[in-house]
Amino acid sequence: MKSQGDKLNSWAVLADITKGEPIEIERVRLTSTGVAVEGRFEPPVLAALSAADQVFVAAFVRSHGSIKEMESLFGVSYPTVKNRLNRIGSALGFLDVMSGPSREDVLARLEKGSISVDEAVRIIKRE
Repeated sequence: MKSQGDKLNSWAVLADITKGEPIEIERVRLTSTGVAVEGRFEPPVLAALSAADQVFVAAFVRSHGSIKEMESLFGVSYPTVKNRLNRIGSALGFLDVMSGPSREDVLARLEKGSISVDEAVRIIKRE
């Protein structure tokens, strides 16, 4: 069985070969059973990151999101950690799950009479 370091090195080699171009996986083999499945599989979104950024994300999760620990671990400042996290977050393209309804949605609800003017103003101000 491959160690974590071997897996990371293999993934780093693949990332180097593809030079950031999108890839599609066509065969997956379960190491425990040897069963292989063929088809079209998209790699996980984290796989699109460089090997260095994948290590950074893993360290961030392992440190339970502690920026102070990340500063110490990577020998960088708070703004550097925040900037890198922002860059990685943008690269992943995650949706902002904390945002509320759009202004258009609020205005449509107001027009239908399902919310009051005061409630519409309150919702929009939270954006």
